Amino acid sequence: MAKQGKLGRATDHRMATIRSLTTSLLEHGRIETTVARARESRHMAEKMITLGKRGDLHARRQALAFVYDETVVKSLFDEIAPKYAERDGGYTRVYKLGPRKGDGAEMAIVELV
Repeated sequence: MAKQGKLGRATDHRMATIRSLTTSLLEHGRIETTVARARESRHMAEKMITLGKRGDLHARRQALAFVYDETVVKSLFDEIAPKYAERDGGYTRVYKLGPRKGDGAEMAIVELV
């Protein structure tokens, strides 16, 4: 897997942020966040969809170890992953939106293709 960005956080806080963003992306189909967070969460979301495509018990347990919500994992394996059965990657898309009004951070939308 590619080297993760640090996002200016300690490891436990960074992983909690990425887990939360990935769970939200799989639950809602699209999220709005900063570009750096979008890139990091995209990698893990694609990995979770790949686990869903595998579909075996070990893959389900690996997904449950990362994703916070069991209902999201169930929908990942039953609904989301079968849509991408013929696709070999590239399950997400990142759109850049421009700077945020408050602090000027570059914003992006991450969505499932």
